Amino acid sequence: MEINELTPAERRVWEAFPRGRTVDFRERPREVADHGADWGAERTVRAEVLQALLLDGPRVEGVTPVLRVCGARISGTLDLQYADVAGAIHLWACFFDEEPDLYGARLRQLNLGWSVLPGLHGNTLRIDGSLRMTGCRIRGPVRLGGARISGAVFLDGAEVGTAGAELTEPVLALNRVTIDDELHADGGFTAHGVVSLAAAVIAGYITLDDAVLSNPGGTALHASNLSGGTDLNAVRLTAYGRVNLRGVRIPGQLNFTGARLSNPGGMALRASSLVVGELWLRDAVRIEGSVSLRRSQLDLLYIAPEAWPDEVHLDGLTYALLHPHESAERRLRVLERDFDGYVPYSYEQIATAYRGIGDDAAARTVLLAKLRRHRTTRPGWARAWGHLQDVTVGYGYRPARAALWLFSLLLVGSVTYALHHPRALKPDEAPDFDPFFYTLDLLLPIIGFGQEQAYAAEGAYQSLSYALIVMGWTLATTIAAGVTRAISRQ
Repeated sequence: MEINELTPAERRVWEAFPRGRTVDFRERPREVADHGADWGAERTVRAEVLQALLLDGPRVEGVTPVLRVCGARISGTLDLQYADVAGAIHLWACFFDEEPDLYGARLRQLNLGWSVLPGLHGNTLRIDGSLRMTGCRIRGPVRLGGARISGAVFLDGAEVGTAGAELTEPVLALNRVTIDDELHADGGFTAHGVVSLAAAVIAGYITLDDAVLSNPGGTALHASNLSGGTDLNAVRLTAYGRVNLRGVRIPGQLNFTGARLSNPGGMALRASSLVVGELWLRDAVRIEGSVSLRRSQLDLLYIAPEAWPDEVHLDGLTYALLHPHESAERRLRVLERDFDGYVPYSYEQIATAYRGIGDDAAARTVLLAKLRRHRTTRPGWARAWGHLQDVTVGYGYRPARAALWLFSLLLVGSVTYALHHPRALKPDEAPDFDPFFYTLDLLLPIIGFGQEQAYAAEGAYQSLSYALIVMGWTLATTIAAGVTRAISRQ
């Protein structure tokens, strides 16, 4: 391209490029590019001019060329397909008439901060440094599938997609992307449509603090099989639509503190087969929609009972610690909402967590609730036997009940037989009658004190003795069954 073919605005860019100087077309500092379509020729640069500069522009010996342009309108398509660009690209607060095509390109650095674009095509893009799109307004999809970025990616404060528009593809496609540093999509980052991080590998932090992801009735965040090197922070995230984190691997925190997850009538959070160090939902708004944590493995789960939705899927969820510390009764209400009904493992897991912090009483309460829930799934005769064990000894987790029953029966029998002595079978050989030990003889199936064999009650008092014998055997059997079950849990 000859220099005499350039407009005055393009000549300024052409002359500044080889020395890495900045050309600023803005009329005032911090001018935004939202109205760039109205900018005239005095600040319009053809995309083909930028392409010519980057691929075969003038050079100055000993100086690294850098494209630095602020506040320009870029007309036409910036086509860098498969290009190998040595210099960094800084197109700050620019307005693009058409979507840049960076498919398969290799760049050193790309800075599009505060620019307005109809979209960005950068599948399999390679960037040796960072990609900065801070504060960008991108009306269409950003496609970076399979890209490899050696530095960080900055999307803080950016807005992707158009509210109300119907797209068949993600508005931000970072699926299978590899980022050797961090991903920042915070500071008010907004997406109207699906944000896809499926199978992405990000070595550093992933930040979605204060982001708003909106795709009501669909998927807001699709991050299945995402692999992160440290933490994923989504503090105060607002997501309208499903958040899909199936198979995510995060060694540190997955932090949804203060987040709002809303997908009424559908799955709000799908985090099955998740493997993370800590999952935080501290101060989160009550989730609208169901939650799935099936087969997930966590070191710590932080969620208050009131944050759980009406439907949960918790079969196979494993964690070492459960915070904040709440009463067993409040935690048990959540298990009653499980879509799969009675899930034994969920009860065992909560009991293990309580035992881990030394709250054995709460652990026993949970295990007792588990047996009661299990009882509802059994046939009639088994339910009756279960009720009996529950009433008498609380399935072995309420041993004080056995003492109470024994004391009550002893009291009734002792008072009754003290007032109405049974008849001696052999008066000359019978020991002195003792109502307490006579009652105890009736109640205890094995141990004998010689009273039962020496005396026989008559009439209604004989019926009472039969009842005491039956209740003694029943009490002994349920105690044995309950204690055996309790010991086997230790």
